Amino acid sequence: MPLTREERERFLAEPHIAALAVAASDGDRAPLNVPIWYQYEPGGDVVILTGRTSRKAELIGAAGRFSLLVDRTEPTIRYVSVEGPVTDTRAATLKDLEEVSARYLPAEKVPGYVDFASKNHGEQVVIRMRPQHWLSSDLGQV
Repeated sequence: MPLTREERERFLAEPHIAALAVAASDGDRAPLNVPIWYQYEPGGDVVILTGRTSRKAELIGAAGRFSLLVDRTEPTIRYVSVEGPVTDTRAATLKDLEEVSARYLPAEKVPGYVDFASKNHGEQVVIRMRPQHWLSSDLGQV
């Protein structure tokens, strides 16, 4: 059964690991599909951080859009898929890295992770996507 707008936005706002998919720019490869941390507040844009020179960032830049899929299996099988255009790309700050890390890690682990990531992951960018197309379902409501 499809989720209501409020249900799908609330579910997407939870800290799931998303599968990001973006079209490959060369014709002999399938779309890139990788796990990623993200941020979302109902009614807003989806926000991701990634390496400035990563394949992910390059493909998103070329395509101008991407999709995310989040799901769970307990207590019911539920998923939300959202796709839309990129609305902004900018250099990431330490504050951006702290915010997304705090969404997924226990508070005591955030400073160590931020320190490690800022020293080892290279320059990061923040990419914003405006949700345009949604698919969702809760198969436990059938």
